[in-house]
Amino acid sequence: MIKLDHLSRYFQVGDQSVHALDDVTLNIDTGEYVSIMGPSGSGKSTLLNILGLLDTPTDGEYWLNGINTSSMDSDAHASTRQTRIGFIFQAFHLVPRMSAFENVELPMVLAEMDKNERHQRGHRALERVGLLSRVDHRPDQLSGGERQRVAIARAIVMEPRILLADEPTGNLDTVSGKEIVAIIEELNAQGLTLIVVTHDPKIGGHARRRIRLLDGKVVRDETSPAVPS
Repeated sequence: MIKLDHLSRYFQVGDQSVHALDDVTLNIDTGEYVSIMGPSGSGKSTLLNILGLLDTPTDGEYWLNGINTSSMDSDAHASTRQTRIGFIFQAFHLVPRMSAFENVELPMVLAEMDKNERHQRGHRALERVGLLSRVDHRPDQLSGGERQRVAIARAIVMEPRILLADEPTGNLDTVSGKEIVAIIEELNAQGLTLIVVTHDPKIGGHARRRIRLLDGKVVRDETSPAVPS
């Protein structure tokens, strides 16, 4: 599904070139559960942004479903993000004035989906994360864990094949964090490719495959039994 071939990303800071990613080569198969770990500044977020087509590499190639993404224009990138990739962020990024359902519905509105289809998909997504009883609540009426559940429902409502999670438990207490991990792991068990970026080894250890970055390079890529909850 995902193939990175000698991929690099440089940023110009003053008169210096900073290597956020440096010659990264790896493959991620359909249905894998992968964690990407490393300290602050290791390149985790840069890699996630490239995988999510929010950024483009300076050198190298990113192949997604057999297509070299560098050959895609901005409209194709946007369409692929909309239909094939779901995003979960640490800060939730919910619209404060909208209800839980309206937040989940938003990607479908932008995609100009039929109202009846939006209604069915939105409620189905909220049911999958256990929030059908809170559909009319705004974010400020929800707990942190409930807000992240809304964000997950929004991420999966377009039925993507890849779910990218950036520190998904970073703003949550331990109990809520475990609940969120259980939800996204169940989505992975149902066939969704799951890639989790985290600095927390306890969260990263849940993945069967663990990739560690340091100074923009892959320094470890290991597959072993996941650490139990």
